[in-house]
Amino acid sequence: MHPNLGLLEELSTEDRSAFFRLGRGDVVPVPFLRVHDAFDHYAALYPYNIAVEDFTEQITYAELDRLANHLALHLQSLGITRGSRVCLLVERSIYMVIGILGILKAGGGYVPLDGNVVSDKTLHHVLGDSKAGAVLSMRPFMERVPTSDIPVICLEDALSSTGDVTRPQANASADDSVYIIYTSGTTGVPKGVDVKHGNVTNLVCLPPGNLGLAPGRRVSQLMNISFDMAQWEILGSLSNGATLCLRGKTSKQWKAVMKTVQVIIATPSMLVPHSPSDYPNVEVVAVAGEPCPISVADSWGASAQFYNCCGPTEITIVNTMQLHAPGSPLSIGKPTPNNSVYVLDEDMKPVPIGKQGVMWAGGAGITKGYLNLPEKTSERYKRDPFANDGSMMFNTGDLGRWMPHGGLEVLGRIDDQVKIKGFRVELDGVAAAMESYPGVKVSIALLVDGNLWGFVAPGNIEHASVIAHVSKIQPYYAVPTHVLAMDEFPKTANGKNDKRALRQLALDQMEREKVAVIPPAPPAPELPLAVSQTILSLLSSPQTSQRTIQVSVSNHPHPVHIQINTGPSTSLGALSAPSEPSLPMSSTLPSQVSLADTKFSDEKVKASSDSSIVTSAAVSEKGLGWEGYENDEIPEKTQGHYLRNLRHQIFTLYRRLFGVVFIVNMAIFIVTCVKGASVPKIGEIVVVNLFCAILMRQDYVINAFFNTFCAVPPSWPLAIRRVCARVYHIGGLHSGCAISGTVWLCLFTARATKDVVDGGRTSIPTLVMAWVILAFLFGIIIFAHPELRSKRHDSFEQVHRFMGWTAAAMVWAQVILLVNDYKLPGQSLGNALKTNPSFWLVVVFTVSLVLPWLRLRKVDVRSVVLSNHAVRFYFDYGVTPTAGSFVRVSESPLFEWHGFATIPEPGKTGYSLVVSRAGDWTSKQIAEPPTKLWIRGVPTFGVLRIVPLFRRLVLVATGSGIGPCAPCILEQRIPIRLLWTSPNVRETFGDQLVDDLLEKSPDAVIYDTRKHGKPDMVKLTHRLVREFNAEAVCIISNQKLTRKVVYGMMSRGIPAFGAIWDS
Repeated sequence: MHPNLGLLEELSTEDRSAFFRLGRGDVVPVPFLRVHDAFDHYAALYPYNIAVEDFTEQITYAELDRLANHLALHLQSLGITRGSRVCLLVERSIYMVIGILGILKAGGGYVPLDGNVVSDKTLHHVLGDSKAGAVLSMRPFMERVPTSDIPVICLEDALSSTGDVTRPQANASADDSVYIIYTSGTTGVPKGVDVKHGNVTNLVCLPPGNLGLAPGRRVSQLMNISFDMAQWEILGSLSNGATLCLRGKTSKQWKAVMKTVQVIIATPSMLVPHSPSDYPNVEVVAVAGEPCPISVADSWGASAQFYNCCGPTEITIVNTMQLHAPGSPLSIGKPTPNNSVYVLDEDMKPVPIGKQGVMWAGGAGITKGYLNLPEKTSERYKRDPFANDGSMMFNTGDLGRWMPHGGLEVLGRIDDQVKIKGFRVELDGVAAAMESYPGVKVSIALLVDGNLWGFVAPGNIEHASVIAHVSKIQPYYAVPTHVLAMDEFPKTANGKNDKRALRQLALDQMEREKVAVIPPAPPAPELPLAVSQTILSLLSSPQTSQRTIQVSVSNHPHPVHIQINTGPSTSLGALSAPSEPSLPMSSTLPSQVSLADTKFSDEKVKASSDSSIVTSAAVSEKGLGWEGYENDEIPEKTQGHYLRNLRHQIFTLYRRLFGVVFIVNMAIFIVTCVKGASVPKIGEIVVVNLFCAILMRQDYVINAFFNTFCAVPPSWPLAIRRVCARVYHIGGLHSGCAISGTVWLCLFTARATKDVVDGGRTSIPTLVMAWVILAFLFGIIIFAHPELRSKRHDSFEQVHRFMGWTAAAMVWAQVILLVNDYKLPGQSLGNALKTNPSFWLVVVFTVSLVLPWLRLRKVDVRSVVLSNHAVRFYFDYGVTPTAGSFVRVSESPLFEWHGFATIPEPGKTGYSLVVSRAGDWTSKQIAEPPTKLWIRGVPTFGVLRIVPLFRRLVLVATGSGIGPCAPCILEQRIPIRLLWTSPNVRETFGDQLVDDLLEKSPDAVIYDTRKHGKPDMVKLTHRLVREFNAEAVCIISNQKLTRKVVYGMMSRGIPAFGAIWDS
């Protein structure tokens, strides 16, 4: 290496010396040129050591070597050789490790993708962009691979066959690819970074990058395989003869693994929930990927060697490391061996030690560049003039400076990548999105004081339209919260756009927007948005220079007095309370607003003095608002395994209500059998039970139960409200009475038969009717069994309807016959019926059965086909239901009825409902939208009627489950955070519904399962509950997922509610 000293002329002698002394790591020979050479070395020396451990499963170095060799030979037989790339579609497992080694031993490089996480879009892109010669996939993900000419190999099948296990011959060198990592970005598609064998061995085979790994040492594997830090875990362990311990899928398994290892590699946020005192076994911790809080470094550094590291994927995982001493300043340390870091100015000249500059990385860690992106590669990768040996250096885009003790301090980012809400955002991608709006000639995006600002020219651009346009292209976190238009951008002396001047303009604008709010004691609440809009309208009125408004805010004991001062030269009045010192309050609502109107007391008053500044809603529809959730830790389940399963899965409230009714009946049943009772008395008990069973399915009765239990105010303790919210389990009373009534009917029939045989008063017609009714009730019960009901639902509906009606008519006949059999001598039948309780019970339940049919009518319907998967029906026949209700519709009233959630819209009469393709009937409605439909009964309450019981709620919907959720969101009665998972929501359900929901719930998370795969709903729901500080969760989904999420939340102490399928 012959440094070009001419580039250091402007530095002092001391700084020149420090430039190389601090900026270059030690020059150390690397013991292995290829990753698998290092593995082979330790496999030969320690063949019986455990290479990988996955809880109950283990594999030795010898067996891992044998299987990897076998796989490599198989891959070579399919044409995989030096320079080939193989897409590895797997999940965390021993198979994953075998796949990695097999590909490397065949001479290829692997492209790691987690089959549980990667979206179809990303998978398609990676396969095409990487020009993969094959796809090596675990069996569960085989069907995800698109049809193409690329060979698709099942990893399990490839290892199941026997064959030659000689060591494969591969001529790969240190400069050949070891893996390709696709980094996330917002410029359109992920970029593939081509990493060489020599890049990796330079880190993992030398200290400190090897983290002290050696035979007998154990390292955890916590990271997602698609991240470059996972390669540090996996390849670092295998290249040093250590044992790789896979973390499993649950937080319990995660903690169990951490308690058995000496070395942990993680991001700082992954360590935050853990206390170092719980892991005395941990001796070495290395963190990277994001800034590390000093508290994390100090706490873990007190009991273990704690390395704070830094480096983007392009320089191979990390290229600086600091062994932190608790209590000392935290930095990212110095370059690792054979690597270098330069702090340069905008002209790529070194800055004096201690001064701020852009950090460039050079040395052995510099990767090949971006796949198929020569322009991007040439932009970020440059010849290293300080090494002067033909090697490359990389522009990290980080601002930094050398600290007095010699470590590097990161001061943020200056290039086109910034971190917003934890996501990497490329500012040139945001600018490109703004420039794609018609009329925009030039644009710049800047991160100013934590907010993403957009600057556009010329000045006549409609700012709200620019934000709306960008929101359709970029994820939510990459949409500017402010846009400022001007005729021309300020320029620097050399004619470039002056970003410093633009940044100052934004800071000045933010300063002007500050509003003073003076609350009376107790502290003033945050005003509802609707109130703020009224205030803004007053501000715009020129007639009065001063006004005082009294505002009553819910959940606040005193009115808020707001004094508004305006004048000819005042564009924004000061909001204040009289006779109190002013308190500043940050505020940024413009005169043109794209945020949804809300009624919540926790919405902030926002105002703007400049109509050219527009605020956008932070909606998670287009962004990965859930990114990284799979690495979240969720709390352990409460109570023991058997107890919680008994409580939450077996003895549900529905079954407990059923049990109470049934046990009480059986207690009376036993007493009756022992002491004896007359046939009429037993008949009365039968009718009482049937009466209760029928009424518990009556619309008005159901609504009365819901209205009563949901009238509990949200100020009551949550322990009471969560019990009241389970009112929808009242179906247990219906089932309990129906089964009990059938058991009593068995006793009645037996006693009546004995009475007939003994020559008693019971007549033959009464006995025959009892037997027939009993047969009908048994038929109804059999078809109502949950398993049979779910498999043959149409049959269940037919049996329940027609056999139920017939049985009710027969009960009439039996009651009349029985009363006639046992009336007093000389008493008329009419008089006997009038004084018989059973007769009046039958009258009431008959009215209950007939009442819904008295409201049968055929009504007009306006149909809007949303897609080939869904249609939306609009009704306006004088009924406007309450949110949380459903109606039954039909084309053939006697033979079919279909229930759908109503979607009333605030301020409008009528309602709509969404019909999603789920069978022949729904398919017909989509293909042939009706103009009229039959409606029966009144709108009846369902699970989501319980929403007002809570102060803050997370609603979870999958697919068409959004139907029941929509009215609760549109009503805005309480703050709600929505999680909606479905493929292509806009294509399936239309823009209007989606836009309406996003308008009312701008922080909604809409997860496209077609793009991003199926999520872990328990983890994702728990994240939203934690972030939103919700009291409870409601889910509308299929049976399996509903039970999974409800159990996952309830077993962790979070109230959760979802439809039940027991009745």
